[in-house]
Amino acid sequence: MAVEAPGGLQRLPLEQASGGYFLGTHPVTVGTRYRFCLEGGDFLPDPCSRFQPEGPHGPSQVVDPSSFRWTDQAWRGLGPRGQVLYELHVGTFSAEGTYAGLRTHLPHLVELGVTALELMPLNTCPGRFNWGYDGVSLFAPTPAYGTPEQLRALVDEAHRLGLGVLVDVVYNHLGPDGNYLGRYAQAYFTDRYRNDWGQALNFEGPTGQPVREFFLQNVRMWIAEYHCDGLRFDATQNLNDASPRHLLTELIAEARSAAGERQVLIVSENEPQDRRLVQSEGQGGNGGDLLWVDDFHHSARVALTGNAEAYCQDYRGSSQELLSCVLRNALYQGQHYQWQQQGRGTPLMDQPAERAVFFLQNHDQLANTLRGRRLGQLAGEDLARAITLYFLLLPQTPMLFQGQEFFASSPFLFFVDHNAELMPLIQRGRDQFLSQFGSARRALEQEGHQVPIGAPAFERSRLDWSEREKHDRIFRLHQEALRLRREDPLLAAQELDLLAGATLTPQALVLRWQGWRWEKGGGAPAGDRLLVLNLGADTPLSPAPEPLLAPVPGHPWRLLLSSQHTRFGGMGANAPGGDGPWTLPGHCALLLTSQEASP
Repeated sequence: MAVEAPGGLQRLPLEQASGGYFLGTHPVTVGTRYRFCLEGGDFLPDPCSRFQPEGPHGPSQVVDPSSFRWTDQAWRGLGPRGQVLYELHVGTFSAEGTYAGLRTHLPHLVELGVTALELMPLNTCPGRFNWGYDGVSLFAPTPAYGTPEQLRALVDEAHRLGLGVLVDVVYNHLGPDGNYLGRYAQAYFTDRYRNDWGQALNFEGPTGQPVREFFLQNVRMWIAEYHCDGLRFDATQNLNDASPRHLLTELIAEARSAAGERQVLIVSENEPQDRRLVQSEGQGGNGGDLLWVDDFHHSARVALTGNAEAYCQDYRGSSQELLSCVLRNALYQGQHYQWQQQGRGTPLMDQPAERAVFFLQNHDQLANTLRGRRLGQLAGEDLARAITLYFLLLPQTPMLFQGQEFFASSPFLFFVDHNAELMPLIQRGRDQFLSQFGSARRALEQEGHQVPIGAPAFERSRLDWSEREKHDRIFRLHQEALRLRREDPLLAAQELDLLAGATLTPQALVLRWQGWRWEKGGGAPAGDRLLVLNLGADTPLSPAPEPLLAPVPGHPWRLLLSSQHTRFGGMGANAPGGDGPWTLPGHCALLLTSQEASP
């Protein structure tokens, strides 16, 4: 070990211990920079460094995790019910691109009605910026966003305002540059499994146990040292482990242990939508809380854009899909999936609705397109408002992506800042990935379109906060919908048993919250709610033989919220009351109530 001292590098000895470790205890001051020297060779950064002020190739810096004065002693954490998630990238969320810049916008998120931030990966990556998934120094938050103390201050302030903070962690691969683990021990990696993003990590057998411990300690750090309220596990289908107790189960248990009496929220991304991620260990699961469900996004995207390419080819965007996904938490629960030529999904219809995370946008589904364009631009504002109102009132857990609440015009692109040798290789791989979409392949190969992945892509992805006021009407739509979701007893219950639904046309559907079921379960009288979505043109319903449309006797339907309200930028829309023929207003979502007074 060598530390930087006024007279140059000072070498400090480490002694060999069991299990391939080397140990030593030496007094150093906070802020000291140091490296390890392996067998007289190169000086390398500490794989467990708490800070890399000069990036992953530079010296490590001593940090005292216990020196920060926390004020969140009364904060109890997050449970799975009642959450509204908000995914963001610290580097593009604010003009400053820092933890401090994000802090200034926390009141905006509270005003919106968000309950928890989901921060895209914070690990140190090479270069000036990165979209987050090339992390190599897993214990060191990137210096591009600020210091560890500033990250702690962000979490502390979020808790003061009533916001939880989740961190996205990537344990299925490491980035292509700056990863020194293999220099310390090749046993960190294995050729037993294929990995889409580099060499697979070794979690099995005797040599895999220290690797497991490395990642378990990383989980503990985020929860104990930074007071994070949970984790979002990236691409869990690529966490390959045939051990008797799966690594993911151990990671989740470690997170809960590190939190002590606080509740932590565990969110998992899993392309096959595996139910085990939200089942307890006693049920044969991993013990997590929430699962990203791509089905809702894919169906909504096809419904709004008409584009059903690549992994969206097994979706039609019909009212049946948008309804079935809500009533059963997902669409593919084991059926044949043409894109993969195999069955996809596991049964989720028996899971509580809050276990399924629905979204209209996220970092992947924007960046993994040719231009990273937003929903409002692709579909037009009327359709985007309609699907937004529908989405925000559903019993599943909603997740927004940064700027979605004011229909940000800035795209969100894939961006990295690697060395000159890697950038052309990454550009080629990016073009190949996008070419799974036939339209993108044509643009790249025949039109000569170039997809930026460097500084221009990063700068274009930064939010323009002047749009928050310019698009205030859109913000108010999100705000009012989330207020109703929070305050209306039927909507807040997140109970699928209260719901019945039907398709009205190929582009229109109805959902009904049945108050009698609520009252039977012990709830106070609340009447019924009716959510109508029509992504097509104005549609007369005469005759209207769907019984879910019938008003409660003596209580005609009254309008609570419409995506076409003029205060949201709409043109106005008639709302049926039940005493005459129904006409479904086009490109519109309506929430109706049978109550005499607004909830």
